[in-house]
Amino acid sequence: MALKHVEEFRHPDLSRRIIEKIHRTSRGKANLMEVCGTHTMSVFRNGIRSVLPPALSLISGPGCPVCVTAQGEIDAFIELSRLEDVIVATFGDLLRVPGTDSSLQNERARGRDVRVVYSALDALDIAQRNPDKSVVMLGVGFETTAPTNAAAILEAREKGIDNFFVYSAHKLVPPALDKLMSIEGVNVDGFLLPGHVSVIVGLEAYRPFFERYRIPCVVAGFEAVDLLYAILLLIEQIESGRPRLENGYRRAVTPEGNRKAQQMLRQVFEPVDAAWRGIGLISDSGLKIREELSAYDAGVAFQIEAHEAPEPAGCMCGQILAGLKTPPQCPLYKKVCRPTDPVGPCMVSSEGTCAAYYRYDNP
Repeated sequence: MALKHVEEFRHPDLSRRIIEKIHRTSRGKANLMEVCGTHTMSVFRNGIRSVLPPALSLISGPGCPVCVTAQGEIDAFIELSRLEDVIVATFGDLLRVPGTDSSLQNERARGRDVRVVYSALDALDIAQRNPDKSVVMLGVGFETTAPTNAAAILEAREKGIDNFFVYSAHKLVPPALDKLMSIEGVNVDGFLLPGHVSVIVGLEAYRPFFERYRIPCVVAGFEAVDLLYAILLLIEQIESGRPRLENGYRRAVTPEGNRKAQQMLRQVFEPVDAAWRGIGLISDSGLKIREELSAYDAGVAFQIEAHEAPEPAGCMCGQILAGLKTPPQCPLYKKVCRPTDPVGPCMVSSEGTCAAYYRYDNP
């Protein structure tokens, strides 16, 4: 039942047939982790949990880029916003994430120049229109968004724009999968790998991880039928005892990925150890701007580093990101922590697990 063509993908009867086959195939308990935050939202929005066999559990993982951004990095962003003659450009999800003593939204209310943009090229345009200001793009996201920041840096160099900077807090997905497998208490029988990231890195980027652990892995798309199809592929692997690295999103993901984007990432960034909220330091899981392009590195230009900072008291966002807890198990959930007054980033981001539970799992 391979989804090869758009006509098949949109067939109104296809989801029902996949659900029936999942029920026929699934025989025992299995925990499947959707790594991507967009998958988490789609699972809830489409009611996918409600149509699966009771013994089949979907666990949300560390696939929300804003959520995994370490508390120390959030504090560094806030510190940047407080500098004179600095414009901070950011995606909207970051605005309300609480730092240790403030947030970007609070700083903007106090008169700091914090602007919401839709891409790093928007921030570059702001820099061109404000030559007397320094413009810092907050680089948050996985392999999907990092190429746009790389492109903006290269364009700034080409055009001689010297007031544009990027603070790179980018994270890489494959190293995080390795880390998850080493965390005590994590119990995953199969991974729904992220579609957007896989468009960039390609299926084969996960090959070393798969060969190390021989755990079922399927790249999934984002529509309900995509996710159901990927779940079916995982269940077939689990029940047959033959794990594979499989592509369930072939209309968008290739084995080699987007080589042009990969080349741009290599040209601008180099891997560096990075801290992930709730998971800890992961080797070679971050992206640092290369020394030859350090003139565009906000951390270097403004001498600002992310320091270790405690997470909000009582917040279980870190454990939720590792799949160790669910939002209802957090003592703050719906009591102190709500979308209107969030304590942690999992309740803030549009891809956050707590936000998904709050919006769609409200009895």
